[in-house]
Amino acid sequence: MRFEVSKVLDAIEQRLTTDPALARAVVDLAEVVRYADLDGGRPASLLRLGLVVDALATQLAEDNAAVYAVVHRGLLSDADLTSNERMVVRRWADDGLVEVLPTVGDRVLEVADLLGLPVLSRLRFEGVRERYGWLAGQAGRLMAPVPGKAGATLVAQVGGGSAPSIGSPDPVGAKVLARLWRCPESNCANFGGGGGAFADLAPERRAGGQPPPTLHTGSPTCPRHSKPLSDIGPRPPAEALAVRVGGVIRRRFVVAEDAPVVVGRAPEKGGIMLGQWLSEEARRWISRSHVRFEMRGSEVVAQDVSTNGTGVRPGGSMDDAERMTLKRQTRVLSPGDLIELYPGVHVGKARTLTSAAPLNAPSVMAEAPTLSMRILER
Repeated sequence: MRFEVSKVLDAIEQRLTTDPALARAVVDLAEVVRYADLDGGRPASLLRLGLVVDALATQLAEDNAAVYAVVHRGLLSDADLTSNERMVVRRWADDGLVEVLPTVGDRVLEVADLLGLPVLSRLRFEGVRERYGWLAGQAGRLMAPVPGKAGATLVAQVGGGSAPSIGSPDPVGAKVLARLWRCPESNCANFGGGGGAFADLAPERRAGGQPPPTLHTGSPTCPRHSKPLSDIGPRPPAEALAVRVGGVIRRRFVVAEDAPVVVGRAPEKGGIMLGQWLSEEARRWISRSHVRFEMRGSEVVAQDVSTNGTGVRPGGSMDDAERMTLKRQTRVLSPGDLIELYPGVHVGKARTLTSAAPLNAPSVMAEAPTLSMRILER
């Protein structure tokens, strides 16, 4: 059973991010793990996060939908969690996959406000609705996880509807996210550390994975260490792209300056592997490394590196008369362009590409031992 739980936690880990380009919702991790009614289990369980991320993926119709988790520091030593769960949360914190704070306060709402993301919470946040007007004015921005027939489901607290909605990022947040920031604490997982050199930041931080600073002090501040951040320069150009297979968004990824990404059936060296979502015919047609994406200035460029060529559907048009084919050529992506590796297998800019079919994918909870998860029916 311990091995099965570890496999589930590893699967959940793949759904965690503090990258503004990849996060699809914000959660207070301590609230989720202590929601015992969600599964009828023990007082605190990290597996409940798996139920919530499954619900998010299903209701967005987006495989691998990731959450931005804010964590109260006390959870790292919470005796209601198992020793293995505490170790896992500490690892997530050290790796910068979650944001650890001495007190959560309204940080969940601040992140959602700055990034335009929905909040997954049972709290109604009555006392701060004047500060965050979208809490009461935008349907789908505040979703409550509740027990469902096959796990958990998300219910809108305002305005009805069943799908979490994305709002407009705060203009101030956009300006802050256009810069890179440095924390004076050398062990800061989210904002680098020590010194003032830009070049020694980890590649994923240079690529755009840095979370938003807190602005409650009036200037950009590290939310974990409550210390002013140093502005170390403009954030390098980056763009979030999405892969859609069979009408469903299967993966999001970021292309950044000096960080090209290869997409294909089974590319080497950390590329985006599509093989698990492809039909037999599509696997035969799509090359191991099929198309390469890179940033050139502020533009995303697609380069065919395949055997059979790569299609381009300008503006997303499904009219075959407008389809173009790249043969070892490049194409600058316009906002609505779709790169077509095979019919029904597309890559486009994440801000314009949406799912067009319901999600039917394995749950991250597939390996969860039944003794530890007693799902309640409504």
